Amino acid sequence: MTGWEAGILDAVRGSALTGFDLRMFAMRQLSGIDGFDWCGVYRLEDDGLVLDAYVGAPTDHDRIAVGVGVCGTAVAEGRNQVVADVRELDNYLACSLETRSEIVVLVKSGDEILGQIDIDGHRIGRFGPEEETFLDSLAVLLADRW
Repeated sequence: MTGWEAGILDAVRGSALTGFDLRMFAMRQLSGIDGFDWCGVYRLEDDGLVLDAYVGAPTDHDRIAVGVGVCGTAVAEGRNQVVADVRELDNYLACSLETRSEIVVLVKSGDEILGQIDIDGHRIGRFGPEEETFLDSLAVLLADRW
């Protein structure tokens, strides 16, 4: 893990914030990373995802059904999604015409999915195993104070 990743995790861990305020704080931290061009959290409520804290351009996708798009697929399959080029997906929900890559990491309490961290990048192949591991660690911290 790089120094900036550890610094973000330490900042979130050391914060006294909880709930939405903590999620917003974390998204602001992430938005400073090169290539993390849209950073958001969706909460899982009933039959779909609801946009929560985010930093970036506004999106029309404030509600996403389970199974739809990268975010909905993550919940339906119960696993993180790392997409090198969103233009290769048939069910992609475009939040921005500039988005080329996306990573979605589930936030869980035990086996229960609480929501997810969703990061969009403007470069093809921006996200990989290192970013997934880092965001998994962040998801654990967010889940603890959801």
